[in-house]
Amino acid sequence: MSVYKPFLTSDVIVTPFEVNKLFTFKGGNILTGSNIGIERYLGQNILEDLWTSGSNPTGQSYILNKKLVYDSIKQLYYTNFLNSPSGSQAATASFNLDGTITGPSSTTNYYNYLSSTLNINRSFPTESNAKIGVTSIPSNLFGEYIKPGSFNLTSPSGSIIDDAEGNLIFSSSFWTASFTHVGNIIYEHGIAVWNKKSFGLFDGYGYVTYGQSSPSQSYGIYGGAFDSFFENNITCSFESTSTIFESQYKCTARPNEFLFSLNPSIISGSKPCPDNITSTLYDFATGSYFTPYVTTIGLYNNNKELIAIGKLAQPLDMSDTTDTTILVNLDL
Repeated sequence: MSVYKPFLTSDVIVTPFEVNKLFTFKGGNILTGSNIGIERYLGQNILEDLWTSGSNPTGQSYILNKKLVYDSIKQLYYTNFLNSPSGSQAATASFNLDGTITGPSSTTNYYNYLSSTLNINRSFPTESNAKIGVTSIPSNLFGEYIKPGSFNLTSPSGSIIDDAEGNLIFSSSFWTASFTHVGNIIYEHGIAVWNKKSFGLFDGYGYVTYGQSSPSQSYGIYGGAFDSFFENNITCSFESTSTIFESQYKCTARPNEFLFSLNPSIISGSKPCPDNITSTLYDFATGSYFTPYVTTIGLYNNNKELIAIGKLAQPLDMSDTTDTTILVNLDL
């Protein structure tokens, strides 16, 4: 009998499941390191100037234009929410027989990557020179998407966290602020957007150092919470999400299979035969009641090359009356 036994289709089950990993990076220079690449951009609705290459730069490592950052975020994530944070009304225009159109003709047929249909709040500033902040996390860090409820961006003036439904919440012990909605996060793109206008009184006249001895504690009496998230003394943490696949192999030995041991300890010696030398077994291994123990399972490819080994926690006695089944799980 061969020591190899092929699997049937029913013997192999592949199951996907998600795994998460926590990342924490402290310091602006660490965020923009070559092996991390977390960027922070300032977007601005600049109306009075024509855009030219190299103008209005933003970004720590990858320099972009503030106007282009603003327009890109607006188009991708807020197109359906410019009239209302909870979403614009659907188009109800009517085409009359005389060729005229009555009713609103605007459309909401844009895909803005909503994380949830509950508690939608996508407020976006559209006035002249309105500012937004953007944190861009590369996909090689967050995997398939950022785990909802794990994002945290902390500055000297407070923290921005997500509520697991795509909303960014600002909290600050200095300002005794809590649960202040300031923006949104797009989990599958690794993009967090916070709105300067949403900080309200927490932002004041800018980020200043009045009355403080250390620039890292630059609160002052004027606020500046929005700009503090562009400083170097910040911490960014989140959990990545990736799908791995677990393959389960059902190794079944029937009562008449694998009942001879390959362990050399059952050999008492050898004796010459006319053509070659044969091994002599101990008497206990030749009886009808003898069944070997299994300690190791080997998985082979079609070329009979060993590709995986599974060790049992303790030896398993093979049965000569019923099937013996061993499950082998591989996470890939």
